[in-house]
Amino acid sequence: MDVSLRQVRSFLTVARVKSFTGAASILNVTQPALTMQIRRLEEALGVTLFDRDTRSVELTRVARDLIPAFERTLQDFDAALESARDIATQTRGIVRLAALPSVAAGVLPDAILGFRGKRPNVIFDLRDVIAGQVLSLVQSEQVDFGVMGGTIKAPDVETVFEAQDRLHVVYPRGHPIARVKTITPASLSEFPLILMQRDTSVRAIVDAGFQSLGLMPKTTCEAIYMMTAVGMVRAGLGLTILPGSAREIKAEPGLLSKPIDDPSFTRPVSIIKRSGRTLPPLSEAFLEHLSVCLRAALV
Repeated sequence: MDVSLRQVRSFLTVARVKSFTGAASILNVTQPALTMQIRRLEEALGVTLFDRDTRSVELTRVARDLIPAFERTLQDFDAALESARDIATQTRGIVRLAALPSVAAGVLPDAILGFRGKRPNVIFDLRDVIAGQVLSLVQSEQVDFGVMGGTIKAPDVETVFEAQDRLHVVYPRGHPIARVKTITPASLSEFPLILMQRDTSVRAIVDAGFQSLGLMPKTTCEAIYMMTAVGMVRAGLGLTILPGSAREIKAEPGLLSKPIDDPSFTRPVSIIKRSGRTLPPLSEAFLEHLSVCLRAALV
C-alpha cells in the first residue's frame, strides 16, 4: 500500500472544510492536483472517501472512521519534525556524557550552568563513574562522549581534548609535611598514605610515579571516592593524593593541600568519543564548551 503523508494531509483538509476548492486554497495547490491526491489515496486504500456532486462534498462512513487514526499519524509526524528542528538548532535535546567523579563534582556543574544560560531546555544525562567505566560507556555508545583521566589506549576511541591536572597532597593543618617547602615523591613516601583504589586513574598515576623512582609508599587505606579519602585524612589516618582540580581538596576547612613537584604526578584529563561517530549538534556544542571550561580550570 503506497500512501503518502501529503495524501493524508490532503484528505484531512478536505474532510475539515468539506470543499475541494477551499482545501486546494489552504494547501496552496491546484484543484486538479488535489483531486488526484485524493483519488490515489482512495485507490491505495481500496475505498471511497467522499460522496460529492456539483454542490456538496460529504464524507463516507469509512472516511469518518479513518479520521482519528490519520490525525494521530500527522500529529506524530509533525511532532517528530519539530523535535528534529529543535535538535538541529540546538534549542532542546539531551546531552549524554560520562565523567570522572572529580570532574562531575568540580568543573562540570558550572559548565552546565553556563551552557544552559543560552539553552535552558537542554537536559543532561550524566554518568559519574571511574575512568575504566567512562571508556566502556563511550565504546558501547551509551553516552555521546566521556571525560576521563590517565592514558587512553583503545583503537575505537579518539581523544578530542586533553589537558594536565597536577596532583596535590592533602594534609591536616599542622602536619609535619606543611614545613616541607617542596613536596616530592620521596617526602611523601615517609608518611602513611590513603590512596585511591587501584582501578582509578589517580591510583595508576601515583603507583607509576613511585615505581619510576624506586619508592614504596606506605599505604594505610584505599578508597574509591575522593571524599572518603578526605575524611580519612581528617581523622588522622594519613595523607592522600588527589587531583588539584578536585573540589574535595577544599571540602574540609581543617585540611590544606600542596602540589607535588614531579612531572610524573600529573594526570591527563581527556574528552573522548567513539571513533568515526558524528555527535548530535547539542553534544558537539557542549563538548566544545566543556573543553574551554576544563582548560581554564586546569591551568
